[in-house]
Amino acid sequence: MSSQTKFKKDKEIIAEYEAQIKEIRTQLVEQFKCLEQQSESRLQLLQDLQEFFRRKAEIELEYSRSLEKLAERFSSKIRSSREHQFKKDQYLLSPVNCWYLVLHQTRRESRDHATLNDIFMNNVIVRLSQISEDVIRLFKKSKEIGLQMHEELLKVTNELYTVMKTYHMYHAESISAESKLKEAEKQEEKQFNKSGDLSMNLLRHEDRPQRRSSVKKIEKMKEKRQAKYSENKLKCTKARNDYLLNLAATNAAISKYYIHDVSDLIDCCDLGFHASLARTFRTYLSAEYNLETSRHEGLDVIENAVDNLDSRSDKHTVMDMCNQVFCPPLKFEFQPHMGDEVCQVSAQQPVQTELLMRYHQLQSRLATLKIENEEVRKTLDATMQTLQDMLTVEDFDVSDAFQHSRSTESVKSAASETYMSKINIAKRRANQQETEMFYFTKFKEYVNGSNLITKLQAKHDLLKQTLGEGERAECGTTSRRDGRLRLPHFPWPGCPPAPHFVPHPALQGRRNARTRNQDSGQAIPLVVESCIRYINLYGLQQQGIFRVPGSQVEVNDIKNSFERGEDPLVDDQNERDINSVAGVLKLYFRGLENPLFPKERFQDLISTIKLENPAERVHQIQQILVTLPRVVIVVMRYLFAFLNHLSQYSDENMMDPYNLAICFGPTLMHIPDGQDPVSCQAHINEVIKTIIIHHEAIFPSPRELEGPVYEKCMAGGEEYCDSPHSEPGTIDEVDHDNGTEPHTSDEDNWTYLLDSM
Repeated sequence: MSSQTKFKKDKEIIAEYEAQIKEIRTQLVEQFKCLEQQSESRLQLLQDLQEFFRRKAEIELEYSRSLEKLAERFSSKIRSSREHQFKKDQYLLSPVNCWYLVLHQTRRESRDHATLNDIFMNNVIVRLSQISEDVIRLFKKSKEIGLQMHEELLKVTNELYTVMKTYHMYHAESISAESKLKEAEKQEEKQFNKSGDLSMNLLRHEDRPQRRSSVKKIEKMKEKRQAKYSENKLKCTKARNDYLLNLAATNAAISKYYIHDVSDLIDCCDLGFHASLARTFRTYLSAEYNLETSRHEGLDVIENAVDNLDSRSDKHTVMDMCNQVFCPPLKFEFQPHMGDEVCQVSAQQPVQTELLMRYHQLQSRLATLKIENEEVRKTLDATMQTLQDMLTVEDFDVSDAFQHSRSTESVKSAASETYMSKINIAKRRANQQETEMFYFTKFKEYVNGSNLITKLQAKHDLLKQTLGEGERAECGTTSRRDGRLRLPHFPWPGCPPAPHFVPHPALQGRRNARTRNQDSGQAIPLVVESCIRYINLYGLQQQGIFRVPGSQVEVNDIKNSFERGEDPLVDDQNERDINSVAGVLKLYFRGLENPLFPKERFQDLISTIKLENPAERVHQIQQILVTLPRVVIVVMRYLFAFLNHLSQYSDENMMDPYNLAICFGPTLMHIPDGQDPVSCQAHINEVIKTIIIHHEAIFPSPRELEGPVYEKCMAGGEEYCDSPHSEPGTIDEVDHDNGTEPHTSDEDNWTYLLDSM
């Protein structure tokens, strides 16, 4: 191969190497551009996220304020209503309770969305801003390290280029020395051959020294070239070794950079980015999930209230809330004319035959009417069932409208085939109204028929009683033989009868023997004694007694029985609702025109709560109560002894003295006009609570004031006599840390006070 060819080939090798180095340099530059673009892309992403959450936080805040305004608007509307005093207790009605819960849920959502705004502004956005700072800082640090890596890599390639050129140079010199050595060897061989041919000829003797000199010269040149060749060959070998070693090192360095270092460099740029972003998004998810959880909890409460929508319970609640309105009025009494004392239907001749004929006519007419009215009732029940089926149709599921995977057109077409379509709704509404019209027609017919039956039945029963007994009842034949207090009012001085209960001559003693023996003309009203006895036997452990309302229908039934002179609770085996019996007892005291605690002593009683010493407070209340009529004190003693006994079962019935005071405070003490009901009610409760706890210290004993006394064991059996708790606290148990002792003993105090009256 000619030297020109070799030179050309070496040039091509160097050019190829330089092209490869240039490609590597270009790749290194492009790598930084990619990392920089990735960093800028992340910064833009973080900036967009910050802007998004900032705007979403503003929307959440606006929505929160809108919800709060919406709830406040309707709440203020309720408060400003002229019927607010009535409406404040309407939450007991299930529809109103649902409405209040919707308002409460709206406020809850308002607070939750305000919290969401705070989390977005002060947490999520701040985290995103910090991540942006981290991205910039990490890219700068990574770029510095990357530039250093590139310098090291280029340094290695430059060294490789240097040793490669050195190798090429020494290799070229080695080849050149080798060619010269070969040329010398050829000359030597040629000279040797030439010397052999001449020796065979007969030469002249004088030419031999000249030939010997030429051979020596060639041998010397050969030796010199041999030495040069060996030297260049050694240098070439060393250069080749260096080149191969650097080549391996360079390839290893490049391979490591591309396989490991580039990945590590990218990891440096990504250091903590995904973890920090994940924490930020999880903060967002946690906020949204908790928002949904809170929303679902509120909706579950509303759903429970919706499930508890009960027309029957609401009816009883309304009647109990407005008991004065729905209580049956006073019965019409026979008004004799000009001294006529006959107050019963006369069945003597000559009107007996006429009455008997009227009785049979009524009996026949009633039988026909009852059959007809029963048929109407059956039709009414069937119509009501049809209406209920129409009203309870499950057309409230709108889940199809929230199927995001379906198109809007498919959702509309699906909705048009369900109960949600306007056509089906209109048809059902028309059918419902038509059925309602038929129902009300039949209801009117049934009510008119039942009213007629009631009137005819009353006449029929009275005629039957009159014709069967053959007696006449005269007005005034029944006299009151004792000095008992009559239902529902006490014959106290200056206390007129209550407007809703009628005193009846038949309300005479159904008391136990011990109470009867203690009766000294100052007895307990039958309704009070009977209700307390019934609760004593069956209701001491009744949870929420006096707080949970009973059935208004049963309350009215028990009250009417007492008005008729009967005792509906005298039979121990009857199954009266305890809460209804408790409601009758409260209704009795509430119905008194003058409350048990007179209004003129209201301020005196309220002022006692300012006394911090319990003993002084008890003594002051005792001084106030002693001014009341003795019959009132007897009733108070009986009632508060019962309430104290009831409070001893507070672990079971959840009615401690304070809870009982909350129930009986408004009933026993009426707030005078012009007083603040809110502040006064708390004071009333405290007074009643004090009397319940210290009733033994406040009221006189039977030795001091004769009259009925409440007994814990009203059934006469030992199993009812033991309380699960200790005896109620007395005045001796109150705190005497301040050194103040009671002025005198309770009995001596009451004896002195009663004697001084």
